Amino acid sequence: MATALSPHRRSVVLNTLRHAFLPAAVLGCLVLYPTLAVSQAGKAPVDASGDPLEVMEASKFSRPTEITNKWLPMKPGTRYVYEGTAVEDDGKVVPHRIVINITDLMKVIGAVRTVVSYDLDYNDNELVEAELAFFAQDDEGNVWRFGEYPEEYEDGKFVKAPAWIHGYQGARAGIMMKAQPRLGTPSYAQGYGPKVGWADRGQVYQIGQDVTIGAGRYSDVLVVKESARSEGDAAQLKYYAAGLGNIKVGWTGSEEKSKEVLELVRVEQLDAKALTEVRAKALALEKSAYKRNKAAYGATRPVVTASTLEGGR
Repeated sequence: MATALSPHRRSVVLNTLRHAFLPAAVLGCLVLYPTLAVSQAGKAPVDASGDPLEVMEASKFSRPTEITNKWLPMKPGTRYVYEGTAVEDDGKVVPHRIVINITDLMKVIGAVRTVVSYDLDYNDNELVEAELAFFAQDDEGNVWRFGEYPEEYEDGKFVKAPAWIHGYQGARAGIMMKAQPRLGTPSYAQGYGPKVGWADRGQVYQIGQDVTIGAGRYSDVLVVKESARSEGDAAQLKYYAAGLGNIKVGWTGSEEKSKEVLELVRVEQLDAKALTEVRAKALALEKSAYKRNKAAYGATRPVVTASTLEGGR
């Protein structure tokens, strides 16, 4: 499965499919954003705060859509439902629900074929965000996030679409889950979108935990702490069960405002009809993306189904 989300962060949650990458001819042009510092003389790139960024090499993704990471597996046609609470700006605690759909769609980003997830976020039973997110696994087993296109809504009306896509406006892919997460290791960039203020970092926080939620009890749980310098002493905690993925979301820090709490309440495999409906909604959101955010999304190659790629079309 995968990860969950939060207010601005919305870090993702789960997801994936299968198969290799396409030629570099599919790449759009690379635009470097001013706040991205790419060191020379063999030094790694850093973000605006000086923190190191991940270096994505397309040649190391031979089977990118086969996401089999122990802590973040992703299978097409799977739906994950999370329920809990969040705190709104006025301090009101409201019901919070997130639905993650792993589609059978793929999108080539940075010469790597990625899996597309279609995610819905509800606050107080109102849809506040719909999102497309893109993932791939490298040959070492690390799961990467290549970007996202979120649409935010208020009272049923579109508000904004703060997208970031690897290779555009200085954005860079990041790692959502390490192949071998270990305590005491440095934090890692989960992606970098300077144009929209995305600079989340993850770090192994705890291992071997026993966690009980409504869906059951899990042992040997991995906890990853996600934070960003811009958010001060505020962080999201994500709990991962081996072979399943993200089962719980919590928070820590004196400056945490949303105090989001989520638990996995249902995992289901979609039948053909339901998957077709999800696919149609994801395609509709991408159509909107091309219209609403041309700078970050307009030059990307359209999503396709796995069957289309396998058919050579």
